Amino acid sequence: MTYDYAIIGGGIIGLSVGMELTKQHPDASVVILEKESGVSLHQTGRNSGVIHSGIYYKPGSLKAELARKGNKQLVDFCREHDIPYDVSGKVIVATSEEEVSLLEDLYQRGLENQLAVERISTEELRRVEPHVNGIAAIKVPSTGIVDYRQVSQQFSAIFIENGGSISLDTEVQDISFEQEHVTITTNKGAFDSRFLINCAGLFSDRIAKMANIMPDLKIVPFRGEYYELKPEKRYLVKNLIYPVPNPDFPFLGVHFTRMIDGRILVGPNAVYSFRREGYKKSDFQWKDFLEGLTYPGFRKLAGGNLTEGLKEMIRSYSKKAFVKEVQRFIPDIDADDLVPAKAGVRAQALDQEGNLLDDFAIIHDRRALHVCNAPSPAATASIEIGKKVVQMMDQQK
Repeated sequence: MTYDYAIIGGGIIGLSVGMELTKQHPDASVVILEKESGVSLHQTGRNSGVIHSGIYYKPGSLKAELARKGNKQLVDFCREHDIPYDVSGKVIVATSEEEVSLLEDLYQRGLENQLAVERISTEELRRVEPHVNGIAAIKVPSTGIVDYRQVSQQFSAIFIENGGSISLDTEVQDISFEQEHVTITTNKGAFDSRFLINCAGLFSDRIAKMANIMPDLKIVPFRGEYYELKPEKRYLVKNLIYPVPNPDFPFLGVHFTRMIDGRILVGPNAVYSFRREGYKKSDFQWKDFLEGLTYPGFRKLAGGNLTEGLKEMIRSYSKKAFVKEVQRFIPDIDADDLVPAKAGVRAQALDQEGNLLDDFAIIHDRRALHVCNAPSPAATASIEIGKKVVQMMDQQK
């Protein structure tokens, strides 16, 4: 058969797009092609489970808009489908005088992004997080926690109930555009579709290249390495504690996250992964390694962030260095309190000039649409991203 729509990638974005397509176009035939034996096994299933507020993102950007809208949509969805969640709020904490002005800038950005952010006193900070060390803080009430695997499984159930189909263990090998359809060649044979949607996450740039789209970007994998607090020390963190991000470095830094199951994650480090799905330090693949290392944008990024990058690498290999950073916020945590937790890999798009793309990147062609940059807060914004993609496709026709 020839499908109306074929979606490559069964993560939370591909499932959201499929769910929205089958809602908006109930008579359409839609298939999701997923190379793994289950859905949401990579970025979706390995993230920290935070329902983001959108405070960090540039006002007016797609990230800021979709994170704010998606936050509410996601909470409503969880409530409707009895998925456990908790809008607990988070605090962003300055631990030095140098960070206080940066915290104020972040507060103003939160207001620009139409968020109900609050400056709180050190006394209020101690009430909210009794064990944290800070000289100034802001509270972001709309931040929460959820298990995104459960969310994506519900997306999948709705998609299938609406008539969609999912082909697992199906890896895309080639894409060709015929006069009336797109032929997607896989290890399970060919799938024909009138329209292609690329939601392949860590491999979205390669899928775009197969489809003869050459965007000025490359996916560079960054591994986020976490520790977990031992159960007897979980009392040290009540909800979510974040640092003031370094504006000259593209990652947030080590933070503390209470998970929906009660565990406390501490991290992550952000280090270049030698494999696109490299969850362990020992994971290595020559193609992925050389492709990243020889990309001009990566060399420029590494050169421009050498000092901070080295700090991340040191914290990756030295638990002592990691603990020192942790104690900047919670002095009562020592090395024996932390045990390794599973890592995730972030699919981050990078341009030729060494700039990490600061916004979602959705590229459309005549018979295809490519979601080529959807890192955090994509899970939070997933319902809204699904709506946005379907809207763009309908406008394109």
